Amino acid sequence: MAATLFSSTTLADELRLGLVLEPPHLDPTAGAAAAIDEVVYANLFEGLTRIDQNGAVQPSLATDWTISEDGTRYEFTLKEGVTFHDGTSFDAEDVKFSLDRARAEDSVNAQKGIFAPITKVEVMAPNKIAIEIASPQGNFLFNLGRGDAVIVAPESAETNQTNPVGTGPFKFVDWQQGSKVILEKNPDYVGNDVYLDRAIFTFISDPNAAQNAMLAGELDGFANFPAPETLEIFEADPRFDVVVGSTEGETILATNNKAEPFNDLRVRQAIAHVIDRQAIIDGAMFGYGTPIGTHFAPHHPYYVDLLDTYPHDVAKAKELLAAAGYENGFKATLKLPPPTYARRGGQILAAQLREIGIELELINVEWAQWLEDVFTKKDYDLTIVSHVEPFDIGIYANPDYYFQYDNADFQKLIEELNVSTDEARRKELAQEAQKILAEDAVNGYLFQLAKTGVWDARLSGMWPNSPVEGNDLTQVKWAD
Repeated sequence: MAATLFSSTTLADELRLGLVLEPPHLDPTAGAAAAIDEVVYANLFEGLTRIDQNGAVQPSLATDWTISEDGTRYEFTLKEGVTFHDGTSFDAEDVKFSLDRARAEDSVNAQKGIFAPITKVEVMAPNKIAIEIASPQGNFLFNLGRGDAVIVAPESAETNQTNPVGTGPFKFVDWQQGSKVILEKNPDYVGNDVYLDRAIFTFISDPNAAQNAMLAGELDGFANFPAPETLEIFEADPRFDVVVGSTEGETILATNNKAEPFNDLRVRQAIAHVIDRQAIIDGAMFGYGTPIGTHFAPHHPYYVDLLDTYPHDVAKAKELLAAAGYENGFKATLKLPPPTYARRGGQILAAQLREIGIELELINVEWAQWLEDVFTKKDYDLTIVSHVEPFDIGIYANPDYYFQYDNADFQKLIEELNVSTDEARRKELAQEAQKILAEDAVNGYLFQLAKTGVWDARLSGMWPNSPVEGNDLTQVKWAD
């Protein structure tokens, strides 16, 4: 059977999709890597709700819900007749297990904070579940639709990293480490039928290899193509569609705020002044990307343009460094994961910082190493990464997050934002939060990552934008 799966000729019911990064494992409830959701979100695992391509909340395992007048109790009606891929049944007990597991003291969920407001999960009936929260949460239904909140079964939860078992329209078949993951249509799925019988996710981080694989017909598409400099080749080729959209990916020069000398605001301000965002966008992304001055997506209605907080000013940057005691500059490390924006952007950024005497040692790391050393152990000075989680400004309220930014006023502000349901107040708080991060120069804010999709022109149903991490294949099909 394996020999038939990897034919260079695409079957009418098969999609071969390229991804830049290979996930470290396949359990979205136990890892921070967006690459996990890029394979499994909405395809293999489902939550009570789901996020559609417009960023709106839709029913999923919950068919409908009611909310108490005070906004602290949600009662959900669940789909009936649903089974997990291994044949075990789905009911309210699985929902309670999943949410209690995600919010437990020993939880390894990368977004454990979104479950913190939950005070009680109550099984009302096999198809009824109630969730009580300490105070109203404006994004509660949205958060339940994220990959971190998918529903897993107690029978398979511990082995989902290598043998994922969900309720989705596709089921896991095989993972060839270093190469590809294969999903196949779930014949027992309860929900709208999908068009594809098989999806093969192939991992190619090298831009040249990605281009060659597409032109040779070895792949049907990349949801986010890693070689933006070659997009014009595909635009001129009638075999392909090139679709440029938006993502939630704030691309930043992430900074260890507890490590010297970056614990000095003047040093961070100097770096902010010397960064030339457009030069990085042009040089690393060939013009694809939108400059940002804080950690917030420009397409969001709450966004504030803070690009002029620290305008490009080399002389001012040198002055700030001298005031901090580094008139001759200093040396530091810049750890770079595989994506194009990081590796190429790192070269340009190093040249910019060299203008003020900061000499960076560029260290290329694989994704698993980045997650272990930078994200988990906080063993780094600087790094470049895109944060693709939606509305994730709240990560700065966690002093243990890998930035190690600790601002009590900011934490109080985010606490109020989380419980506010008044739209005008939420916008006011979100904009104030953006300003604090910009003024504190917590990180170097570079650009919003564009979604540069390239795929076979006969395909439809691919998402032009990425409101959440994931490649939802539920509506993807080949032209008749």
